[in-house]
Amino acid sequence: MRPSVRLLATACAVALLAGSAPALAQVGTPALPVALAPIPAPRDAPYVGPIDIEVDATDVDRRIVSIKQTIPVAGPGPLVLLYPQWIPGNHGPSGPVDDISDLQITANGQPLRWVRNTVSTNAFQVEVPAGASAVEVSFKWLTPIEGSQGRVVITDEMLNIQWEKAVLYPAGYYSRQITMRPTLRLPAGWQYGTALDTVSFQNGVATFAPISLDHFADSPLFAGAHYRQIDLDPGGRSPVRLNVVADNADMLAATDAHIAQHRSLVEQADRLYGARHFNHYDFLLAVTDRLGGIGLEHQRSSENSVDTKYFTDPTGTIADRDLLGHEYTHSWNGKWRRPADQATPTLNEPLQNSLLWVYEGQTQYWGLILTARAGLLTKQQALDVFANTAASYAEDNPGRQWRAMQDTTNDPIIAQRRAQPWPSRQRSEDYYREGSMIWLDADTWIRERSGGRKSLDDFAKAFFGVQDGDWNPAPYTFDDVTSTLNGVQSREWGEFLRTHLDAVGPNAPTPLAGIERGGYRLVWREEPNAYSKALNAELERVDFQYSLGLSMNPTNRVTGVRWGSPAFEAGLTSGWEVVAVNGRTASAAAIAEAITASKNNTTQIEMMLRKGERFRTIRFDYHGGLRYPHLERIAGTPDRLGDILSPRRR
Repeated sequence: MRPSVRLLATACAVALLAGSAPALAQVGTPALPVALAPIPAPRDAPYVGPIDIEVDATDVDRRIVSIKQTIPVAGPGPLVLLYPQWIPGNHGPSGPVDDISDLQITANGQPLRWVRNTVSTNAFQVEVPAGASAVEVSFKWLTPIEGSQGRVVITDEMLNIQWEKAVLYPAGYYSRQITMRPTLRLPAGWQYGTALDTVSFQNGVATFAPISLDHFADSPLFAGAHYRQIDLDPGGRSPVRLNVVADNADMLAATDAHIAQHRSLVEQADRLYGARHFNHYDFLLAVTDRLGGIGLEHQRSSENSVDTKYFTDPTGTIADRDLLGHEYTHSWNGKWRRPADQATPTLNEPLQNSLLWVYEGQTQYWGLILTARAGLLTKQQALDVFANTAASYAEDNPGRQWRAMQDTTNDPIIAQRRAQPWPSRQRSEDYYREGSMIWLDADTWIRERSGGRKSLDDFAKAFFGVQDGDWNPAPYTFDDVTSTLNGVQSREWGEFLRTHLDAVGPNAPTPLAGIERGGYRLVWREEPNAYSKALNAELERVDFQYSLGLSMNPTNRVTGVRWGSPAFEAGLTSGWEVVAVNGRTASAAAIAEAITASKNNTTQIEMMLRKGERFRTIRFDYHGGLRYPHLERIAGTPDRLGDILSPRRR
């Protein structure tokens, strides 16, 4: 997400958004060209008419998108136009208002002076003159050219239009009560995929059916010079399509077996949830190393980017394997059923994230399970993922010593996914992976207590698998979650969940209960599990985090230090380069050999490091050997994890 610093009082901002604050007082010489009117509070009533929006994305060379809008008005007086700020799926105030330029507003052919609200800086105020029935708005979206400026959404071969970054809308109305009539001009010869319904596509101009603003913003588009659409549910009850754009045409080649696994993902989701909450669903998939990375959910689509070898070498690309399963699950969890404190009336009302451990945590769980059931991951690979997650949140997890997992649900707002100096201590959005382990604990407990007759699958069907075909949001609360769980298997679910969510220090429950009840135990071995070995090779990572406490890249640069580890106690941080170990030129193999040589004896590990012109030598008094997490079967116990990962036959 983009960094966003809010220096002014939150209370004042909320008051202005709610329309309760008076116009800012101006004494003497005015501070602004006009007095700021209160921003109208949203009301659940139809807007005065549809808004026409024309988006021109043909300026690929300069990465500029041009927008024109015709916004009808009810009469003269102040009009406040909002640029979306609180973006669903981003879970925070990430709307990049700093990326727009050349804003011009006219009425009856005459320019209108606009002024930005000095507290709610995504709001623009104009004075509509008498006799005007509409205002014309134009501006440019200056998309990032390099990754240092933000996520790149346009390359020479493809683009990703996210409509909430290319629209202004009138304050005072629920988003669902504002109708948009969009058109998009694309470079010659490009094709596209989107959840919007196409009325026509001629001479590079796509005209889409009218749609409410909330669904418009929730229906992004991928387009490119190299495009392929794959039917993932031939003859199904509602279309499910995989829309692929790629850096070159060769990257579109997918084997029949690989396509069959993606079709199985759709089939396994149907068997898990039962209902569908879309009239059609479009996976948007970019096979690229040029477009900015993304995995973002929507009700009837998802934005996904994967490695350039995703189709041409599917066994060699493991990092993206569960991405589509995760984002597809969000159609049910997070988009149709969404936390009540995220069901805001507009794209500028603050979101709250108190239930992200359901929204994202359970989605993380089901995304992995569905991926395994579809065959996109093997059972062993999925077990290795569970091993890695369990190891991250075992008894010695540094962050759990002081910070509750519940508090990490605030991270998208307070940290906005900026890089952290000490992620193992600070914690960052642990509601994803640690949250998934809560649901494994719940799943295995239900299976054990019910004698295998019930499982979390029953919760999924009861909670998400109702009202087939409905794709208007159905908000939920904490009590809705616990009552549905009780309908599956009676328990003090509120106490169970709050203990996992709120406990810190030595009393915090570990994720090992679900693993062990599932028929496995966490063990440590001197070789990485097969999944980790492949993942680290693909992502060019070197991992000694559970021994010396170091993570590195292939050039021996330290990229992370685990809090409380030998490396931490020695004063190391990221940014150091390992030059030598035990008198030998540094390499991953040399460091591993040195760690092994010091195991169970008094031999120290001597490491020379460099940062800029500074050198230092550290002697580690560590003798625990190499340590990597694995799951090991507990003999004589039910293989509940195996059952969870097995494909459903009906």
